[in-house]
Amino acid sequence: MGEPCHLVTKRTDPKGEHGSGARAAIWVGAGIFLSKIAGLFREQVFAYYFGASAVADVWRVALRTPNVIQNLLGEGTLSASLIPVYAEFLEQGREEEAGRFAGATLGILATVAFGLALVGILLAPVVIPVVFWKWDPWMQELAITVVRILFPMTAVLVVSAWALGILNSHRRFFVSYVAPVAWNLGLITAMVGTGSYLGWDAMGRDAEMAVALAWGALAGGVLQLLVQTPWLLPHLAHFRLSLGRRVAGVREAIRNFAPVVAARGVVNVSGWLDMFLAHLLVFGAPAMLGYAQTLYLLPIGIFGMAIAASELPELSRKRGEVEAVLVPRVRNALERLWFLLIPSALAYLVLGDVFVAALFERGEFGPDTTMATYAVLAAYSLGLPASASSRALSSTFYALRDTRTPAVTATLRVVLSVVLGASLMFPLDRLAVGDLRLGAAGLALGSAAGAWLEYIRLRRKLATQLGPHGPPAGRAFRVLLAGLVGAAAGFGAKQLLGFSADPGILGTLLGDSSFWVNPLAAVGTALAFGVAYMGAASLLGVGMPIRKSAPQGN
Repeated sequence: MGEPCHLVTKRTDPKGEHGSGARAAIWVGAGIFLSKIAGLFREQVFAYYFGASAVADVWRVALRTPNVIQNLLGEGTLSASLIPVYAEFLEQGREEEAGRFAGATLGILATVAFGLALVGILLAPVVIPVVFWKWDPWMQELAITVVRILFPMTAVLVVSAWALGILNSHRRFFVSYVAPVAWNLGLITAMVGTGSYLGWDAMGRDAEMAVALAWGALAGGVLQLLVQTPWLLPHLAHFRLSLGRRVAGVREAIRNFAPVVAARGVVNVSGWLDMFLAHLLVFGAPAMLGYAQTLYLLPIGIFGMAIAASELPELSRKRGEVEAVLVPRVRNALERLWFLLIPSALAYLVLGDVFVAALFERGEFGPDTTMATYAVLAAYSLGLPASASSRALSSTFYALRDTRTPAVTATLRVVLSVVLGASLMFPLDRLAVGDLRLGAAGLALGSAAGAWLEYIRLRRKLATQLGPHGPPAGRAFRVLLAGLVGAAAGFGAKQLLGFSADPGILGTLLGDSSFWVNPLAAVGTALAFGVAYMGAASLLGVGMPIRKSAPQGN
């Protein structure tokens, strides 16, 4: 934060289609929305074939294990360390230095990522049986096979995350965030293709499908990178691939990188520990965590990541203009997140069972799995507004070149999440829905508490650098009140329409076993919630905030 000022030459965005602020957030949100929809469809196919079975548990754990590489070196880490430096080069018109910086960071990242992937492949047969000792030998062998296929996939996805950072710095947001559709397509194709080959009733051969799914994930990772390449190449005029640590900006990026890796590392360890702890519970706990996280991360991805990712390049360009730019942008980002995430959390708390049933309840995923997954989702949703808002706050610290504060805060969050989650999971595991127990909900409650700790600490630390930057407290109360009105309307619609667990009008008209009961119930309850919320918000004077763009100097 104490770097000398430079005489800068402002650049323009010749096409201007991806500008900054609210428009950029729309492009990010659109890309993330499409990738999340593809992810939901992937999870629907997965739920049909695997349900909450032992193989589903193996897949969740196996996918999480090599993700250590992706989470340490991937999108969030690169955004924090690469974008601020690269975007500042662009803002100052130092195009050649920007290209050389991009080439050096790619060379270093690719070397580290593929090196770690090779180590993971070699160590998997040793580590998996030791760590997941409670599993049967066949589950351990399946996990080893799947993990060894997925390690190269995560290395490829790290390179894809580097491409995302470069494209975002050039304000090309949409293609970066829509590219994961290709990864999801790889998994969906693998499941549907293998299922067709084995027969649609191939649930008894789900171990074979899990291996095919891993190969589909690897192919999808390569395809995701290829999708980005045509948009990336025009911005690499001065690109020089190297391992040069003396290239301008690389040392600063590495200095930023270390604490961010520490922050992402502890968060990744937290997610991995959740899966480890869940494997100590009855079969199905890791699978339910995965299904609940898919829905929990949906609004965080569409809204929280969209706003955080689109703001980071602009905050990095204007980090010296605290009063004129930074404070208004942070305040507006939080207002937008509160408006979108508070009702999202309430919707999951009140209507989550309907959403889970509509998305997943078919094939091996039965009504009992729906209600158990709903319990985990409801626990996660308590921390939803805090978790999404913390992403925007962390982006502000990264733009200010302060990576230590988010790192320390993430560590504290993880400690609380793991300790509280571990203390709650065994008592809650005494509660059951059919053959499934609710210990996983204890882990989700720990995660929610940790999210609020992170948010509160980041707000307090940011206040020491920017001064007052949050929306008025009265606004949050009115948003919450409008959300409660929406929740009441949604609950009434749920009672009236019914769904598989509690048949109502739709069950009477269509038959309790109709394929359309759950989807129509989800649409009806969501519509009632949304209309009531928007109406109440309008009456209370808390409509969706629209960011007024600060002068860009273009």
